[in-house]
Amino acid sequence: MDEPAGLRERKKERTRNLIAQEALRLFRAQGFDEVSVVEVAAAAEVSKATLFRYFPTKEDLVLHRFADHLGEAARVVRARPAGVTPTAALRDHFLAGLAARDPITGLNDHPEVLSFQDLIYRTPSLRIGMRLRYTSEDVDALADALPADPHDPGGTPPVVRHLAAAHLIAVQQELGQENWRTITSGRTADEAYADAVTAAERAYGQLMTGLPYA
Repeated sequence: MDEPAGLRERKKERTRNLIAQEALRLFRAQGFDEVSVVEVAAAAEVSKATLFRYFPTKEDLVLHRFADHLGEAARVVRARPAGVTPTAALRDHFLAGLAARDPITGLNDHPEVLSFQDLIYRTPSLRIGMRLRYTSEDVDALADALPADPHDPGGTPPVVRHLAAAHLIAVQQELGQENWRTITSGRTADEAYADAVTAAERAYGQLMTGLPYA
C-alpha cells in the first residue's frame, strides 16, 4: 500500500534535516573544505545520490539556512506603511532586527550562531556562493519591488532600480558582517548594540541623502 502523501513529506523533511545536521556537525569540527560530500552522506546514512537530491551542491548543505530570508527585503518594501520610503522601511527593519538580536544582523553572540557565521565568513567558497546565489536573487526581487521614482517623469529605467537594490542589499550585508567582526573581537551583543545602531543609521542615512564622495 502506498504511503499517504503527508507521511512521505514528513519522511523527506526528516531526511533533509538529518543530512543538514550531519553536514554542519562535520564542517564545524573539521572545516568545510576538509569534509567530502561522501563523508556527509555516510554520516547521515544515505547515498551520495540521495544527498544531491536534497542539496544540489555542497555549498547548499550550509547556505540553505538562508532560504527563509530570501526575498525578505522585497517583502519589507512591499509591506511598508503609506508615506514610508523603501530605504526607511529597510532601515527600520534592520534596526528592529538588531534589537531582537536577529542572527541575520550579525549582532548575536550565541555560540551556535557564532559557529555558523564563522563557518560562512571564513570559508571563501561559502561567501562566494552566498553572494552569487542569494545576494543576486535578493537584489532582483528588491529591484522588482521598488516603486517608480516620482521625480522621474520618463519612468525609472530597470538598471537604476537594480543599482538601488544592489546598494540597499549591500548595506545590510556589510553591516551584518561588521557586527560579526565586532562580536568575534570579544564584545558581547549587548555591549556592541549602541554602536551597531549608530552604524546602521549612518549607513542607511547615506543612501537617503547621497554618498559623501561625489
